[in-house]
Amino acid sequence: MSDHVMNTYARWPVTLVRGEGCRVWDDAGREYLDFVSGIAVNTLGHAHPRLARALCDQAGRMLHCSNLFRIPEQEALADRLASLSGLDRVFFCNSGAEANEAAIKLARKYWHDRGSPRRTIITATRSFHGRTLNTLTATGQDKVKTGFDPLPPGFVHVPFGDIAAMTRAVDDHTAAVLLEPVQGEGGVHPADAAWLRAVRKLCKDAGILLMLDEVQTGIGRTGAMFAFEHAGIRPDVLTLAKGLGGGVPIGAMLAREDAAAALGPGSHGSTFGGNPLSCRAALAVLDVIEEEGLVANAREQGARLMLGLKALARTRPVIVDVRGAGLLVGAELAVDAAEIITRCREAGLLLLSAGPKVLRFLPPLNVTAAEIDRALTVLGECLPAQAKERAS
Repeated sequence: MSDHVMNTYARWPVTLVRGEGCRVWDDAGREYLDFVSGIAVNTLGHAHPRLARALCDQAGRMLHCSNLFRIPEQEALADRLASLSGLDRVFFCNSGAEANEAAIKLARKYWHDRGSPRRTIITATRSFHGRTLNTLTATGQDKVKTGFDPLPPGFVHVPFGDIAAMTRAVDDHTAAVLLEPVQGEGGVHPADAAWLRAVRKLCKDAGILLMLDEVQTGIGRTGAMFAFEHAGIRPDVLTLAKGLGGGVPIGAMLAREDAAAALGPGSHGSTFGGNPLSCRAALAVLDVIEEEGLVANAREQGARLMLGLKALARTRPVIVDVRGAGLLVGAELAVDAAEIITRCREAGLLLLSAGPKVLRFLPPLNVTAAEIDRALTVLGECLPAQAKERAS
């Protein structure tokens, strides 16, 4: 291990060197089922030939040019995302935190341009929106904020799913509401569709912006192209990243026309945002999702995974809850998740946590039924039989 990489990650004792589909291999040649997918990034799994060809072709044409010039791949991707989402304009950046930062700036500039004092953003407890100063302040988890004070003002947190608390929080200084349709990092908690509809109505009635953070849920992950579709609503602002590039860094902030107009030339930007390579990658990802029916596959295999976990809970009562949407699934345990994740890794299955007692399952959208079944078998072998057995 290098002595020169900053120690910002608690790394596992595994060095991955190769992948194909839902499988990866380490430097000792050991094979694993990858249900981490780069934390919901590897939409098409590893080394998908269509994505690899697109990247090679684009690398031979142009990797990067300044946003001072028109970029055909960027314009094509913006058109595609606008058509899919029903929103009007797209700003491209490089990550989910950057996309959410752009959304926060847009909301405040939108009201500034109208001569209004509205600047406050309402977010939810347990949320996760990024690690820039604004986005970690927006995040409803204190653990990401320790040591980074003074934090910027202008954020209010309310309980996730509580429309009465949300209604009380809206006042003459509220600019927008920022929510995840499924809280991923916060424990895999799907929003109730009726609650999301009520929040949509509240924002419309109050004349404020509804901004949805779909950094983890967007691009087919939940069994719809965007998770907001499950509730039958449309936000005013939408943020994307993770799965959009299939492994190539890209983020996007979409907005309806009048909101997007707040960010004119010189008001916001990104040197690398929307470069030809990342946009070509995203176009390839969207092509494959459509041609291979991966939104439907996410829905079907996610249902298979959840049913399998619920069946497993009957013989392994250490599983106390199963929840999620599509291929973003959480299994809450009566014991700490860390030891189970270690056991699974040693048995050839890579999983994540979402808090201290939640296993998070994020396989690629092209995962097969056989791979779902194999993951369930491995997990069953790694779980203690009784909930009272504590992880050490």
